[in-house]
Parts: sequence; structure tokens; C-alpha cells
Amino acid sequence: MNDRTTGTLLMVGAIGILALYSYGLFQFTILVLAITAFIGVAAVLGLVGWIGYSIATTSPPPPPEPEPSTGENASKKTDDTSSPKPVQ
Repeated sequence: MNDRTTGTLLMVGAIGILALYSYGLFQFTILVLAITAFIGVAAVLGLVGWIGYSIATTSPPPPPEPEPSTGENASKKTDDTSSPKPVQ
């Protein structure tokens, strides 16, 4: 199935579900609104739970290793290391 067919099916499906939702909203107002609110709240809480699970089960990164100290000469720069050598 190509992209155009998939897009058309999604569009037609969305319009069909919207029509069914609208019909149900006028016939069974309280029930449809309650189901819609439940689905919305369940989706948000499911997302929060998934994020919490991901945070709880992911191991923390290892602590950074300290940089080795090279002594007093580490803070002094010489001309050999600070400027590039000319290309011949």
C-alpha cells in the first residue's frame, strides 16, 4: 500500500469516527462525554507512568573521572603548543 492510499484511508477513517462520535454525543451525551474524559485522563496518566517507569529503570550515568594533574607546568603554555607550525 502506498502513501497516498494510507493517507486517504486515515482521512476517511477520521471523518467516519468523527461522524460516529457526533451521533453518539447527541444520543448519549453524558455517557459519551464520560468515556471521552476517561480516555483522555487515562492517556495522560499512562504517559506520566511510562515516563516514571523509564526514569526508575534507567541506570544513572557513571560519575565523571577527574582529569589527571600534570603538575605546575600544566598552566603554562609554550610557543610550541599554542601556535600552529607553518606548512612548508
